[in-house]
Amino acid sequence: MALTRRTTSGGGDASVIAPASRSHQAQGLYASLESGKFFPGTFAGRMDPVAPTDAPNNTPPLDGQIASAGNVAAFELDMPGSGWAKQAVTSGREVDITWSFTALRLTRRFAYFLTRDDWDCDQPLSRAQFEGQPFCTVENTEQPFWENQSALVPQNPTTHRLRLPRREGYQVLLAVWEVADTGNAIYQVIDLDFGNA
Repeated sequence: MALTRRTTSGGGDASVIAPASRSHQAQGLYASLESGKFFPGTFAGRMDPVAPTDAPNNTPPLDGQIASAGNVAAFELDMPGSGWAKQAVTSGREVDITWSFTALRLTRRFAYFLTRDDWDCDQPLSRAQFEGQPFCTVENTEQPFWENQSALVPQNPTTHRLRLPRREGYQVLLAVWEVADTGNAIYQVIDLDFGNA
């Protein structure tokens, strides 16, 4: 799917560079894809159950604005359809997800969600399109964040090896980087092709 070049500030704090996310394929076209943490939650003010001294969350992105994280300049990332460039993967096998950061923040966790078997690519991405729980979470439990800053700063780049659930055909992976000392997270959408099982 072709993206229209727009003038925006910055290149964001982070992107998934392999397999390339929609925003990474746009080559820094959009500012940070940042919204409230604790997806798939829908409201602000929640405290982290693992680290209650972390900052409470801001409002997570609305349904239909998940890929853009609600950034109006990045609305094209939310366009439904099967025309997005896809990374070939194998059902039930491992895949490496690599993040690149332009600003390192204190990290509480990375959460990875996958679309449901029966999702509809012709509809906007919504909570109902994704499984309700992440299929993988990489979490830092050190707290409080202000006394454990060196332990909470991720390597740059950071790679996680994930075992993919069983799927067929076109699916979407949502990667969410949750920050400890703010209410926000960075949202990245990666389009995958599982082929036929």
